[in-house]
Amino acid sequence: MIVPVVLGLVYGYYAAFLARDAGAVTGLNFGFGMLCAAVFAGLCFLLGRTQRAMIPLVRAAAYGALTGVAVGFLHSLADNTVLDATIIGLAVGAGMAAATFYIFYTRE
Repeated sequence: MIVPVVLGLVYGYYAAFLARDAGAVTGLNFGFGMLCAAVFAGLCFLLGRTQRAMIPLVRAAAYGALTGVAVGFLHSLADNTVLDATIIGLAVGAGMAAATFYIFYTRE
């Protein structure tokens, strides 16, 4: 229960940091960060609760998709192009899927 909350808070803080674009911290930045934190923590919590019902391949794909979308979104907040954010998100998601598949397959 604590891991999704901590991951969500770190993710939300970093998203708010990127969204403010070196300007002053406003209430909108704080709200945006809290919204990102709540969504990411909720998705992490949901994935953690349902992962035992999945086969290793589907579980690895779910972890890869969550990580890829999260990193791609953060990359897009840093004023990069959509294509660049998509490529980074796909690369990170594929790496995470491969790593988690290896871990799940060798331990079960």
